[in-house]
Amino acid sequence: MIDKGMLITVSGPSGSGKGTVLGELVKKRDDVKISVSMTTRQNRNGEIDGINYYFVSKEYFEKKINEGSMLEYAQYAGNYYGTPKEPVDEMLKAGKAVILEIDVQGADKIKEIYPDVIRIFIMPPSASVLERRLRGRNTEDEETINHRLVIAKGEMKMASEYDFIVINDKLDSAVKDVETIIDAERLKASRNKIFLSEVINNV
Repeated sequence: MIDKGMLITVSGPSGSGKGTVLGELVKKRDDVKISVSMTTRQNRNGEIDGINYYFVSKEYFEKKINEGSMLEYAQYAGNYYGTPKEPVDEMLKAGKAVILEIDVQGADKIKEIYPDVIRIFIMPPSASVLERRLRGRNTEDEETINHRLVIAKGEMKMASEYDFIVINDKLDSAVKDVETIIDAERLKASRNKIFLSEVINNV
């Protein structure tokens, strides 16, 4: 029924659990796909090309930039990371809800290209829970954790600019909230103009 797919950006601070929420969501929904990012860094043990990332050379990535084939990109620690445009457009044409897990700066860039993008911000239930989650990973030193908390505070200040806020306190509830947003957006009249026109013209 829907004229075409929907583009959704999902942002949230490190420790908000956005990756876990999306992982559970795609297990339940065939109509939801997560966009695969492209990077020039080497793949790590267990990472699969085309599933975790598209692993490419610096020359190839820069070629795609020059061709205007990247929706957004950035450099971290000497490597490029970004969202290739072609796979996203193909999934949208197929009627899928395409999710980009992306930071707030990247989400702003996507909004410029796709004005009708749906923007969801995943929030922790409290600052103390966020800090506890970060420390519970036991993978980073104190300086890194404190740096992540500073960044998180800045990101959460941007949450009010998003279309929807999902509080990830209980995982099942957070996944259900994202599903509810997707289902409601699919029913919007503005996303079903072709269907409405066909029905009206056949009356």
